[in-house]
Amino acid sequence: MDKKNWIKHKIIHCDAIAAYSNMLRATNNKIVFTNGCFDILHHGHLSYLAAAASLGNKLIVGINSDASVKRLKGNDRPLTHEQDRLFQVSSLLVVDAVCLFEEDTPLALIESVKPDVLAKGGDYTAATIVGADFVKSYNGELSIIPFVTGYSTTHTIERIKHL
Repeated sequence: MDKKNWIKHKIIHCDAIAAYSNMLRATNNKIVFTNGCFDILHHGHLSYLAAAASLGNKLIVGINSDASVKRLKGNDRPLTHEQDRLFQVSSLLVVDAVCLFEEDTPLALIESVKPDVLAKGGDYTAATIVGADFVKSYNGELSIIPFVTGYSTTHTIERIKHL
């Protein structure tokens, strides 16, 4: 399989993510799930995804659709189209699969994946992580990954505006 098709192979439709996850589980893989907008991919995102991947054997990343990002972040976001964000994140070696979701939260996706580990960034607490109760219900793990100081998409956008 050539590299371009290999990357496309990592983009999985939400309708197929449960079957993909079940296949991974059947082959004794520890599945880690995380999610985000990943608008303007930066050092903080890359560090976060690498840390999440280190928590298991397979990393599945949920990516908010453009419509979802607009509802969460405002009409001027995202800056990067959903298909480009899917391509960028799926291109990373530490990422095994990506899935676009339309909802404002990834709860339905988390329920489909049923990850062994649910990872989120340092701006969350166990009480504020969507899907935490579901993952805990079958003895899954939660992991809060510290931020890399000085990196955020919002900060990057503000810096660009003031150039």
